Amino acid sequence: MMRPDPVFDAPWHAQVFALTVHLNEQGLFDWPDWAALFGATLKQHGLARELNGGDDYFMAWLAALETLLQDRALTSPEQTETIRAAWEHAYLSTPHGAPVHLNRD
Repeated sequence: MMRPDPVFDAPWHAQVFALTVHLNEQGLFDWPDWAALFGATLKQHGLARELNGGDDYFMAWLAALETLLQDRALTSPEQTETIRAAWEHAYLSTPHGAPVHLNRD
């Protein structure tokens, strides 16, 4: 039996997608609001071509999610940058192929 191709090109694509769906299910925003914001973000990023769901698409997805969280005062730009830097440090400190873990120190 052939295995289907993965739906997402990278694990982080699936994670940011799942996080967004979860936040929607928790009632933090309505999906039509998300779609409008994400569409505007894609346009702002200059992605007027057909996307294949790769990094360019999900970088825009992440930017839209960060904007949404900041606009709703659920996080600040400073908090977003702190967590981004922590993940970058964790990623760069993790041996290739090992799971990346974020320390909460």
